[in-house]
Amino acid sequence: MSVIGKGLLVAAALAGGVYLALLALLWWGQERLLFQPEPLPPAHRFDFGADVHERWIDVPGARLSALHLQLPAPKGLVFYLHGNAGNLQSWFVDPDFWRRANFDLLMIDYRGYGKSSGRVGSQAELLADARAALAAVMPRYAGRRLVIFGRSLGSGVAAELAAELQPDLTVLVSPYFSLQALASEIYPWVPGALLRYPLRSDQWLPRIKGPVLLIHGRRDELIAPAHAERLAALAPQARLLLLPDAGHNDLQQFQAYLDGLRGALDRL
Repeated sequence: MSVIGKGLLVAAALAGGVYLALLALLWWGQERLLFQPEPLPPAHRFDFGADVHERWIDVPGARLSALHLQLPAPKGLVFYLHGNAGNLQSWFVDPDFWRRANFDLLMIDYRGYGKSSGRVGSQAELLADARAALAAVMPRYAGRRLVIFGRSLGSGVAAELAAELQPDLTVLVSPYFSLQALASEIYPWVPGALLRYPLRSDQWLPRIKGPVLLIHGRRDELIAPAHAERLAALAPQARLLLLPDAGHNDLQQFQAYLDGLRGALDRL
């Protein structure tokens, strides 16, 4: 073999080694890419009104922080699964909307977010924590409406939970077709099997029997609106609301978003 040929083989081997090393880093470091928690000090006090109560939910290996808006005679409960960054202080921003709609609101911080302990270690754990949080309060809502609400990262968790529990309404805001599909757009060189958080909303949405509301901003540069359009095509009971001027983080600033969500709640 010529010197050039040997050099090419060495270069190919080195490139292959670097590629495998990158894949290994992605396998073990997925949580750092997916989850961007902002912790809060244990002494932090939430101040969203006297009817918003701080709750603690014990799960294996951790304790989850939650906020629970409780009204005198609510129509039902909205269980809200938030996005991949921030914490309850930044996500629990409009309790007056839910007060006017007459729905209680339960929102949790995932492991490592806000005042929650631990850190997310698997998709199964993420889903189990969501189930445990909802189960902790559901007895008080017997006979009332249940809404499962997921935004961005939380939409995949919400879709699977809704397929299991069959709520009266499922709301997915800025959803992805699957996290696997989104990852393939951002990292096309990474094998799909490497993703430990596939969050296959596309598999779960067709199994939801009740009404589904999908809301997406047409200017979303993080998750393209085509994801919501593809999901809507899978479920005839789904209604898709596309906001022409909204991006990924600002949907709640648009009246069309508030009106669409309120209309879906009023129909329950």
